[in-house]
Amino acid sequence: MIGIFLLAASLLLLEKMLRLFDFVAVEGGPIGVVFEMLMNLVPEYAGLAIPLGLMLGILLAFRKLAMSSELDVMRAVGWSYNRLLRVPYLMTLGLMALNFAIVGFIQPQARFAYEEMEFELRSGALGASIKVGEFNTIEDRMALRIEASEDDGRRLMGIFARVADDEGQVLSISAREGRFLANREDRNTIVLRLVDGVIVHDVVEGTPRVLSFSQHDLPIDLPALQEFRDRGEDEREYILPELLEIGWSPESTADQRVASQANFNYRMVEVVMMIMLPLLAVALGIPPKRSTSSLGIFLSIVIVVAYHKINQYGAEVAEIGRIDPFLALWGPFALLFCLIGWMYYQVAYVPGGQAIGYLDALYAKFARRLAKLLGRDKLRGIVPEEELDLMEQQPEAPSAA
Repeated sequence: MIGIFLLAASLLLLEKMLRLFDFVAVEGGPIGVVFEMLMNLVPEYAGLAIPLGLMLGILLAFRKLAMSSELDVMRAVGWSYNRLLRVPYLMTLGLMALNFAIVGFIQPQARFAYEEMEFELRSGALGASIKVGEFNTIEDRMALRIEASEDDGRRLMGIFARVADDEGQVLSISAREGRFLANREDRNTIVLRLVDGVIVHDVVEGTPRVLSFSQHDLPIDLPALQEFRDRGEDEREYILPELLEIGWSPESTADQRVASQANFNYRMVEVVMMIMLPLLAVALGIPPKRSTSSLGIFLSIVIVVAYHKINQYGAEVAEIGRIDPFLALWGPFALLFCLIGWMYYQVAYVPGGQAIGYLDALYAKFARRLAKLLGRDKLRGIVPEEELDLMEQQPEAPSAA
């Protein structure tokens, strides 16, 4: 279960990591900020990875017991599925509490921190570097171009700068190399120390003057950094007590109440849904007799991910007022509750019952026809060997219960 959680979270983070590397490279920020932003995305992806890890962990455990016939022995000595699910449900309750803390309190704070870091990266507050090979404008008064950089940006080569003041005087400076230095007297100004260059001083009325230097300090005024917005412009940045206060307060506007109620119900339904995952795992984890079909594993992943996306869509539709938040989020939950309950009943209380027996039969027919077309050798690695043996022994697939 822990391995599946780590795998799911890693896959989600790797997809986002590529975009963040491109974004940071374009903005000229430090590479280390990518990993800080990814850490703030972990709570966001954990809301999906935890239910997946829980369900697949229980599913694979029951599947292993069923395929080794140990489950039949346990059932024969009087252990029902309800008895076997006691320990999985203890784990489920613990992970529900963890997921509740994540989606209710940790995830909103992490989302706001991520948005703040993205804003600071765009505005240059995280130490965005001068882009090499391009003209960079600073405070609409200075144009700066650097041909190359060495020593992790500490040594700048081939520098050209053009500085203008309010009186119309222009300084055109070229230098062989230089480096940025901090100004301890004024933190709003940095010093660009230039080495081996030429200064051309243009005035409005007069002859330009040319000066060669071996070292020259050019002060540069840092642009004023904008302040990031306050937390709460997006309802997803509120923790649960704040959502309750806003969503049911008569002082809030209608739009605020609807958006807060939609987000609150979305978080609650994501947590409560986990109570049904052990039943779904049992219903889909036990394959039919004399079969090693892995169709249940595939369907379980599809059901959990699809339900998560449906909840996201329902929350977005409810936020704009097109549907009641309670109906948009608890309606799909009620349908899933009934579906999982029926599937578990078929496995636990119907003799020989299978929750997806009809789908397994269709899968067996499809695999048999595919085997006739391609041959056994081409299906190795796609269809398990046991099912290939059954296909050769049985001309027809068993009918679904």
